[in-house]
Amino acid sequence: QVQLVESGGGLVQAGGSLRLSCAASGVIFSTDIMGWYRQAPGKQRELVATITRGGSTVYVDSVKGRFTISRDNAKNTVYLQMNSLKPEDTAVYYCNRHSWGRDYWGKGTLVTVSS
Repeated sequence: QVQLVESGGGLVQAGGSLRLSCAASGVIFSTDIMGWYRQAPGKQRELVATITRGGSTVYVDSVKGRFTISRDNAKNTVYLQMNSLKPEDTAVYYCNRHSWGRDYWGKGTLVTVSS
């Protein structure tokens, strides 16, 4: 059974930093893509960043240069380092695992950036 557990959210002032973590349980395949998505109030869920097992990354334009996604394959954990946070980054952040055509989601962690 696949489980994704996020941690690291919280309240931070604009310009500050947070690091999110996502611990994945279950069998992890070499082809799995891990990622972070976010959903702000009243908006659709959007992609933030993804990373393959080999370390290839993709970022949404709005976070390029500020956020860094990484993964520790030995620990089955993916991270999202968020720097220079802006109020518009406020959202619930969800960990995602894309495996053999299926998507698995964590319950999310709230990030609030105050101005």
